[in-house]
Amino acid sequence: MRVTANTFPNSLVDQLANLTSRQNRLQNQAATGQRIQLPEDDPAAMRRVLELQTESKSVSQFERNISTLRDQAQSTFEVIRGLKKVSDRAGELAVLADGTKSPDELKIYAIEVTSLIKQAAQLANTKFRGDYLLSGTKNDTVPFAVTTDVNGSVTGIAFQGNQSIANSEIADGVTLSAQTIGENTTGSGPRGLLSDSRYGNDLFNHLIALQDNLLAGDTATIASTTRAQLGSDEDNILLHFGTNGAIQSQLESTSSLGKRRSDALELLVSKEADADLAETLVRLNQTQNAYRAAMQSGANMLGNSLLDYLR
Repeated sequence: MRVTANTFPNSLVDQLANLTSRQNRLQNQAATGQRIQLPEDDPAAMRRVLELQTESKSVSQFERNISTLRDQAQSTFEVIRGLKKVSDRAGELAVLADGTKSPDELKIYAIEVTSLIKQAAQLANTKFRGDYLLSGTKNDTVPFAVTTDVNGSVTGIAFQGNQSIANSEIADGVTLSAQTIGENTTGSGPRGLLSDSRYGNDLFNHLIALQDNLLAGDTATIASTTRAQLGSDEDNILLHFGTNGAIQSQLESTSSLGKRRSDALELLVSKEADADLAETLVRLNQTQNAYRAAMQSGANMLGNSLLDYLR
């Protein structure tokens, strides 16, 4: 077989190019700490890394959802706590308003109840990050509109939200809502915080009834009806306390699991993609030695003349 004169130079150039490419790759691995830079470096490992990174992004999104829901639940908790204080004081006034009180005293109580109603309405119209907490999915609408008469007494409060709530995914296949709706008179769906026709709860209207009965001096109705109604409203508020606490507890436990999963995924990605620095440096040194040897060998071969062979 005839060997052409340029066979050795071509082979040398190819070998030097391969060694140069290997050196560059190993130097890059040593500098970045990453074993895989391109899919062709390790196709199977690259696929596993991409899958792990996709899962990690999902876990990160779940954590962001959880963080938002946690903040929302905590804001709602403050609203519920404020309403509990209003309910407590209204119950006290309903008990104080007995047959021994004068009309003037009852009127003073009525003025305080009016203030409590307006305070409760302000709490119920609380915003969270620009959205109203108790309006359902109509979170750009003020949930409760207050109507007063010329004397400043509250004559009515109308709910303007809806009974729908938005759910967020907090883990694979797990959704949760931290929303609480202000009122539900549909007979189904989530329980209303201030009013729910299924359970006879209607805090605003019961407070208005207490206000009006105090102004009218009707202590008998307060004793026979209003006190029990306010007691039922307080029980409803306490139920929402428990529900809110359960939501926050679930968010906390899910967040803890998500963080552990995120750490595990990070370790798996590192295992697949990170370079072993000691091994990389050894391979780089071997490649550099091979490159120098190839250069020396090529120089010796190409530096020989025809006379060298004839001697």
